[in-house]
Amino acid sequence: MFHYLATHNGQRKELLAHLTNPQAEALLDKELKCLNAGFVRLVDYMGGDEAIVQAARVSYGKGTKSVNEDRGLIRYLMRHLHTTPFEMVELKFHVKLPIFVARQWIRHRTANVNEYSGRYSVMKDEFYIPEHHAIHYQSLRNKQGRSEEDVPAELRGRVLDILTGSQQQMYKEYEQMLESDIARELARINLPLSLYTEWYWKIDLHNLFHFLRLRIDPHAQYEIRVYGEAMAEITKAVAPMAWEAFEDYILKSEKFSRLELAVLAEHVDTKAFTQEYLESKGLGKREAEEFLGKVKRFSA
Repeated sequence: MFHYLATHNGQRKELLAHLTNPQAEALLDKELKCLNAGFVRLVDYMGGDEAIVQAARVSYGKGTKSVNEDRGLIRYLMRHLHTTPFEMVELKFHVKLPIFVARQWIRHRTANVNEYSGRYSVMKDEFYIPEHHAIHYQSLRNKQGRSEEDVPAELRGRVLDILTGSQQQMYKEYEQMLESDIARELARINLPLSLYTEWYWKIDLHNLFHFLRLRIDPHAQYEIRVYGEAMAEITKAVAPMAWEAFEDYILKSEKFSRLELAVLAEHVDTKAFTQEYLESKGLGKREAEEFLGKVKRFSA
């Protein structure tokens, strides 16, 4: 994988040797299937947990520590939103996805992208066909989402017939224009959003975490959530300690407003929280001290 070398006083000095991660290596070039014809594939990665702690420690000139200390440092960085060290890790993905998913995805502008071009190449006859369980009514509460109400099997079948019939007709017309030597860039314009495209997508870990926080949330659209979950599996393998911290402090945490905290303060006995009790629940010493500081402000 990647090795960074620099010359100093006539000697080659290795600044960062990429320690191969067996779990990540096992996922390289492996297609994680998504939807009916899509996939996510890890093409390459640079760095992992060791790159995060090295970048953090260069600020104060300290070298490699124990694994336990590395974990504590990564958790501290995530807890206090010191995000720069996480940018030292990069992942490159090859993704095959429906165009309508790609248009949601591209709103995350903090990555490098190169997409399959319908101007240079013939678009493939591959379309997203929803599974029966993915077909729902429009939500009455969420203007951009689906309700949980079941759709009758007959109506689901009719929806699938409409989708597949339209897809087949539009692709047939696309082929007819190509056969008549109409320019590819013009022939493609009527192709639907359900058509599959592909791209290479490279991003650093900090921005990948932001992407995943939004796209594996239960409120995200089902189709992009499938891709987010596949990428989450890969991310866990590349940087397991960073993923654990992300899960604990971001993904599965809750944020309270000032008014909500005031309500909680009226009903929570903060005197029950002690250093010993918090550490018995898995919080580290420093984390427990920080928690007690929050409780003191919270109950003031």
